[in-house]
Amino acid sequence: MSIPPEFGGLVDGVVLALVFIAVAWALSRVLAEIWIRALLLAVLVVAAAVYVVFAADEGGGWIAGELAGVLLYGGLGALGLRGSRWWLVAGWTAHPVWDMVLHYAGPGRAFAPDTYTIPCLSFDLLVAVWIAVAGRSWPSERARRGAAPVSRETVAS
Repeated sequence: MSIPPEFGGLVDGVVLALVFIAVAWALSRVLAEIWIRALLLAVLVVAAAVYVVFAADEGGGWIAGELAGVLLYGGLGALGLRGSRWWLVAGWTAHPVWDMVLHYAGPGRAFAPDTYTIPCLSFDLLVAVWIAVAGRSWPSERARRGAAPVSRETVAS
């Protein structure tokens, strides 16, 4: 039995996501929460904007459609910048649907390489899970739940 080639792409996405999550987690120890949220927003927008670059060779309505995707995911991420982290989770969870439905299985496959769409699936979903889990301890999320804030000094001790 042979391993499907897509498996390697999923593994690549997992590895890249773990590296990104480790960096984001480390930065969360020294930067304010808003900067971590801004990083998550920026990377989500870049992940969507890469498809604009891929679509540039196709022309037609593809660029406009891909820009709509950038606006959609950027909008979800922007709502999560100062609002609930669940907006960021929604953006990161919805993006692989765009990847798979439009670019892997749909007509966007003509210009979007599998080497991007497949790793995006596992990358995006792992980042979404990290935001959902780790975000519970973010100061703004703790305040929303009415929990006592956790200071850096408390965490360090």
